[in-house]
Amino acid sequence: MDIPVELSRILITELGDQQVIFLKEKDGERAFPILIGIHEALAIDRRLKGVDTPRPMTHDLLAGVVTALGGALEKIVINDLREHTFYARLHIRRDGEDIEVDSRPSDAIALGVAFDTPIYVADHVIDEVLNAPASKEERLAMLRQRLDDLRERIAEYSERLQDEEFVAEAPSEIVDAARRQLKEMQTEYEAIDDVLKKLG
Repeated sequence: MDIPVELSRILITELGDQQVIFLKEKDGERAFPILIGIHEALAIDRRLKGVDTPRPMTHDLLAGVVTALGGALEKIVINDLREHTFYARLHIRRDGEDIEVDSRPSDAIALGVAFDTPIYVADHVIDEVLNAPASKEERLAMLRQRLDDLRERIAEYSERLQDEEFVAEAPSEIVDAARRQLKEMQTEYEAIDDVLKKLG
């Protein structure tokens, strides 16, 4: 049985190559994180915000190819989890035929998010993610590590912005950028802390 889910949160940080997206059950409380690469995370974020680029990026190109060939991305199904790696299938409808294409979940979501393509997760995948100790503990450990990193960076930025000499002598754009980064890190810290409380 495939469970409808939604992309509930995307966390992008400069602190590491791996980023995090969170999928949540539409008609329930179950939710879980998936680690993805920075390029896929930025693509998802860009397509969610409808940001255009001068030339088609990879996921825009693929969407254009599917459309040009008379197809439509009907749904995304995250159908398996093997050795802590998620697997997904694109379901493309063309001339009444359902064409399935193997995909990484991150690429599938980056492709479909601009079109509000429904996302499903096989019930056994959700059960395995939430009940397998190794899988769950690894994800929790990753989130705790990111929380620790953020805590250190927040302390550094807070100390810098409380330094009157720095605020007075640094160019205003540098100070403003530091304040923006501090706010973003604090927002991310609160989001991860909230997720950890729910998952832990």
